[in-house]
Amino acid sequence: MRLLLPLTVACSTLALGENWPQWRGPYLDGTSGEKNLPVVWSKTENISWRLPMPSRSGSTPIIWGDRIFLNVADGDNLELWCLHREKGDLLWKRPTSGGNYKINKQNMSSPSPVTDGRTVYVLTGTGALKAFDFEGNLLWERDIQKDYGRFGLNWGYGSSPLLHNDSLYVQVLHGMKTDDPSYVLRIDKKTGKTLARRERPTKAQMESPDAYTTPTIVKTANRTEVIISGGDLVTGYDPATLEELWRADVLNPTNDGFNRIIASPMVKNGIVYACSRVKPFVALKPGGKGDVSESARLWTYDRGPDVPTPVSDGQYIYIVNDRGILFCIDARTGKEVWGGQRIASAIYSSSPTLADGKVYITNEEGTTTVIQAGPQFQVLAENRLDEYTLSSPAVSEGQIFIRTEKALYCIGKRTKR
Repeated sequence: MRLLLPLTVACSTLALGENWPQWRGPYLDGTSGEKNLPVVWSKTENISWRLPMPSRSGSTPIIWGDRIFLNVADGDNLELWCLHREKGDLLWKRPTSGGNYKINKQNMSSPSPVTDGRTVYVLTGTGALKAFDFEGNLLWERDIQKDYGRFGLNWGYGSSPLLHNDSLYVQVLHGMKTDDPSYVLRIDKKTGKTLARRERPTKAQMESPDAYTTPTIVKTANRTEVIISGGDLVTGYDPATLEELWRADVLNPTNDGFNRIIASPMVKNGIVYACSRVKPFVALKPGGKGDVSESARLWTYDRGPDVPTPVSDGQYIYIVNDRGILFCIDARTGKEVWGGQRIASAIYSSSPTLADGKVYITNEEGTTTVIQAGPQFQVLAENRLDEYTLSSPAVSEGQIFIRTEKALYCIGKRTKR
């Protein structure tokens, strides 16, 4: 998402080389500018180091320079771990919350941390939000559930915070197990204080208000917007006041009561791409005002993802569904370039990563299929770790980091910039 250069995260990342400062990387869209990345590996081939993990997690490792940060569930406890990336040595770990529990696939470590290169912020599924410096000193802490009420999602809270300039943006989109309203918070990253809170009304019913998505940012010709999807809607907000600028009621045309949304919105070349529960997958033009359900819609596609968030190189969008069937569509028109291509048979929950002209797609059995980006479907490699995996691949300085239920793997040799 090169239009995001005014972002603090993106600017700092570019100045220091390719870090991976949050769940979807330096451009908030699952892409990296890294080159010469590993294509082939196994448990015994092309592994720089392996660090055992106490349990599974949907949280992606966050990398900044020599530091790696992990949101970790260890029994009943949740912790933030800091590693040295050269050998994977544990530098420190800090408690973030008690009360961890497992629900379906996930536990309360699902949200990924985020960093600006000086401070690391971690949010847990229990609502604990804490800020630490790189030496592990606690700077401030919050309890979102204590402040604003219990989370009411059917499958537990799993959204990661968004870091933009001086603020963290935290969404709580719920309704299945609560009558409390959904809302969005803007939090001062230095103090942890709430700067703005905006309720997010929706007509969604039953489970449909629930969303496990993560906010993103789009920059138009005239303004910057915080983009949030879920509860049948895509909404754009003023970053300072959280005033709702526009909403598009486009994600649940059949009023399905179980249309919870997991895959996050994506921005590329100034266009917002929003996922529903498989269909529709919608392209929207930001910058509008009020109800833009019709006026902002550029195209729809009926074979979108359920859980994995798509990735795009700007020309093509690569979609993987939960069964490992791939589709490639034109980012401008929504026309299918190729589709129905099956990769390693398994369930897919992690989101694809695009770098070095390749798409890295990991399934729950720990197999990462590498395909060539472009208009022709081509599998370059299938790499097996044979360990349960929910986390998405992270890329930094020539290396790929994959977190399984049993370990964090550092793949390839580091190329410092």
